[in-house]
Amino acid sequence: MTPAPLLAARDLRKRFGGVLAVNDASIAVAPQSITALIGPNGAGKTTMFNLLSGFLRPESGAIEFDGRRCEGQPSHALAAAGLVRTFQIPRVLTRMTVLENMMLAGTGQPGEALGAALIRPRRVARRENEIRAQARELLALIRLDRLAGDYAGTLSGGQRKLLEFGRALMTRPRLLLLDEPMAGVAPTLALQLLEHIIDLRATRGMTFLVIEHDMEMVMAISDRIVVMDEGAVIAEGLPGEIQRNERVIAAYLGGIDQSAPAVSGSRA
Repeated sequence: MTPAPLLAARDLRKRFGGVLAVNDASIAVAPQSITALIGPNGAGKTTMFNLLSGFLRPESGAIEFDGRRCEGQPSHALAAAGLVRTFQIPRVLTRMTVLENMMLAGTGQPGEALGAALIRPRRVARRENEIRAQARELLALIRLDRLAGDYAGTLSGGQRKLLEFGRALMTRPRLLLLDEPMAGVAPTLALQLLEHIIDLRATRGMTFLVIEHDMEMVMAISDRIVVMDEGAVIAEGLPGEIQRNERVIAAYLGGIDQSAPAVSGSRA
């Protein structure tokens, strides 16, 4: 029996002036899967992400996360429920250390309330220690632990991508939306990030929806691929099916190496 989608959107529509950025588009993401959202520039992919993650409200259509309607809910409410996203350009606090950036993303921080800090200081200190330990563990996972004490502003673009990825993991997401995680990342760091995605799906049961232009990566790690063009979904299916889809080839995949090797651990 096919499990119900963890995230499902039906007939979403969003217009900016005279531009129909998302045109009655639907998408479903199975639990514990890696789904890729691809398409040419201007296809509506990032707008779709903004709708799914609560940064924009759809004009029409429905969104369900874990079986509950959520269109129109703010991004922080969706993040608290386990739906978290990253951005094309990583957002880091440059004048804080890498470790401090990570700790800020920790959940359940009683020290955020002044009363708790005054009335229950031991509880606040204990939770802060727990968050610090979690941050250090994740920094080791993404191999930034040696930079924990450095200011985030000194990191390279690829390292900032990894830091944003680590901060997203601090929220303990169930579904992580990654917006072009490989853009501007050196090949070594890109491969490292791919390994993390595959490992987190296998070991923690995490689910991923990824916008990416690196087709070798997309074909190697994706369970399913959704293709957008001019705001609409024009195809979806297994990587092999998408590679053979004439409409997709005409719109986007022309010239892509169809024999790209799979990344170790992929189920594609």
